[in-house]
Amino acid sequence: MTGAAPSRVHAVDRHTGRVTDYQLADRLPTVSEHRALAEAVDWLDHFDYNSIGQSLDASQRGVVALSGDDVVGMGRLVGDGSHYFYVQDVIVHPDHTDAGLATLLVERLLEWVGRVAPATAFVGLFASPEAVGVYEDLRFERADDRAQMTGMYRFVEPTP
Repeated sequence: MTGAAPSRVHAVDRHTGRVTDYQLADRLPTVSEHRALAEAVDWLDHFDYNSIGQSLDASQRGVVALSGDDVVGMGRLVGDGSHYFYVQDVIVHPDHTDAGLATLLVERLLEWVGRVAPATAFVGLFASPEAVGVYEDLRFERADDRAQMTGMYRFVEPTP
């Protein structure tokens, strides 16, 4: 997946007020970039790095945040590319978590959904406890009686 040239964004650290320039690039992370970010947030056990390349290749869309030449954040979308999308692997390096990069990454992915979906699209996700507020600020709702949905999951082991 190749995108347009990276766009510059200015992010303000919510604690210090310091403004930092980043670039958002419409592309998937490489396996090594993905691994480095996962390692930085202690999520290596969340992924199988023997098959992560195949998983990344099957993504609908990706976006990475760059500080200089370093990838400091990422996010991607999986799904059918038409009506159902799932936000996956939003990871921001701990040195950059207070700059609002997670919000910028997800907004960028949602903008793409708005451009490609032929009708109202369903966008779902599972949030880590510390990220719930980020997603609520982006108008994601917790599944409840009003939504008439219950988030569920299951692991399926490979069969020989």
